[in-house]
Amino acid sequence: MKSKTDRLSDEGASSWRKSGERLLPSDISQIVPAKNGYDIYPYHPMASGNIADIGQLADWIIDQGTVSIDGYVGVLWKQLAELLQREFDQRGVRVNWIPTSDFMKESAAIDALVSPFLGPADSVWGTKTSLMLTDFFDMPQRKLETTDGINVVLGIGAALVCTETPVVYVDIPKNEIQYRMRAGAIKNVGYVGEASAAAVYKRFYFVDWVVLNNHKEAILNRIQAVADGQQLDRLHWMFMADLKDALHHIAHSVFRVRPWFEAGAWGGHWMQNRFAGLNKEEVNYAWSFELIVPENGLVFENGGKLLEVAFDWLMLFEQEAILGKHAEIFKTEFPIRFDFLDTFEGGNLSIQCHPSLSYIRENFGEHITQDETYYILDSKADAKVYLGFQEDIDPSDFRQALERSQAVQQELNIEQYVQAMPAKKHDLFLIPNGTVHSAGVNNLVLEISATPYIFTFKMYDWVRLGLDGSPRPINIEHAFRNLNFDRKGKRVEEELIAKPYVLENGEDWSIMHLPTHADHFYDVHRLEFDNDMSVQTRNCCHVLMLVEGVCIVVETADGSEKVLHYAETFVIPAGAKSYRLRNMDNERAKVIKAFVKDDVTYLLQHEAKTKQSTPNGGKSGDFS
Repeated sequence: MKSKTDRLSDEGASSWRKSGERLLPSDISQIVPAKNGYDIYPYHPMASGNIADIGQLADWIIDQGTVSIDGYVGVLWKQLAELLQREFDQRGVRVNWIPTSDFMKESAAIDALVSPFLGPADSVWGTKTSLMLTDFFDMPQRKLETTDGINVVLGIGAALVCTETPVVYVDIPKNEIQYRMRAGAIKNVGYVGEASAAAVYKRFYFVDWVVLNNHKEAILNRIQAVADGQQLDRLHWMFMADLKDALHHIAHSVFRVRPWFEAGAWGGHWMQNRFAGLNKEEVNYAWSFELIVPENGLVFENGGKLLEVAFDWLMLFEQEAILGKHAEIFKTEFPIRFDFLDTFEGGNLSIQCHPSLSYIRENFGEHITQDETYYILDSKADAKVYLGFQEDIDPSDFRQALERSQAVQQELNIEQYVQAMPAKKHDLFLIPNGTVHSAGVNNLVLEISATPYIFTFKMYDWVRLGLDGSPRPINIEHAFRNLNFDRKGKRVEEELIAKPYVLENGEDWSIMHLPTHADHFYDVHRLEFDNDMSVQTRNCCHVLMLVEGVCIVVETADGSEKVLHYAETFVIPAGAKSYRLRNMDNERAKVIKAFVKDDVTYLLQHEAKTKQSTPNGGKSGDFS
């Protein structure tokens, strides 16, 4: 029998949520466990503390007298107020609601503030803002006094309206933000007009999320409780002290973030056929956000209740435990991402490249650039990866052919210009910035990359339409400012395909080194073992996935244990110090491990200077 939340999702979602994916269940009793397989709802039991409900929050607010309920963009504040009001009514308590929208600047004034960071209207790229949330407000700070009843300041920036009140912070995962965005249920901070989903997302990425992440960090010492705002008919929350304890625990053991999944123009069916719980009616699945932590959440469990918070909280409180010797370089930015690109019985990705380090810093305000690798988790016999140029490439001819194809919507023989390499399981293709590339049909690619994920300059997209029925945007101008035409001919096979070798071995185990390119700040090992093996973190964070085998158990130095299945991504923080992998299958297990190289001091040089100018030229595009 479906819960009330599930019925809301199924019956009324068109008004507030547009997605084929279920809401995170609010209770573990609603999760059907995968039978020895990939878990789409990984959660972390709390050793102490408590996840409470809306009634307990109302009682706590009453005890305080005056409270600021702040939170992230995407929270449905009206519905939250209605939930609380019912609780207050049951207790006979009068409430003075003070919405923060009363103190924000006019929408036109906010539009003028953010406009320099949004770039051309026809581009999905802007520049990360230097604005602070205070710039969105025009009000004196107020000290509220309770006379008859209680005061509740509600909305984004509530902690700014009253600077002496305890703060409840309402969080919401970014996948749910985007589902609400697509349904037209939410808007950007301080915006009252109508905008396309693409325009809303661009402002989220370059303005709203930046501003609100900085605001959250600025008010950390005032936040006394954190709530999960993704449900409509309930609210789970915990005290900040309990959240900090939970974060501290996983920062010294092992954790998984909650993955989320998206359809795409080239998407396939490998994940759909293998991962229990995915929507079998979805047209396809192109991506799994395995560990793209600007958009992933962490799920905690207590007493059967589930509560999800953004990954940002972990980096705010535990960056040194997570990143160890690299914390000074990356600070609160987690450097490595894992995601799946599924083209099984789907299509080819676009022919594309990514920006250089200087280009992404100067034009988009990012600290690191989108250096990638493709690890082939699975493939069919005809699978291939497009990588590097043909030896006789003529850049001018190539550009003319691309522009002609775009202008007349005519297919192009792309292999006349770009090499196509056969792809088989466990190959690692190296894609440093500026490299032309694409994944062909019938691959399940584990994309191991630096964290940035939307800066893809598409040159050719097989003359197809997106899922919305419109042509997918092309970015030839940006691409040709970044393409490396020296990566061609024999150099591609020599320099851009990893040559694995045995780094260390024992009686029943070995560590294979899959060397990455000199431009990559991360490296890749594959741990292969029949029974078990032990690994030292050496004060470095490890991102891992079981890429061959059925099931392993990970045990960290603090005694924590976690069962991991095939294709599941997990993280061992530097603070775990060491861990042991135990194979639970009769066949040899293989685990991919990505980690930051020791010598990445170049990332500290020429620190990103956020410019208020916008990138020149180019047209809009998405991230694959």
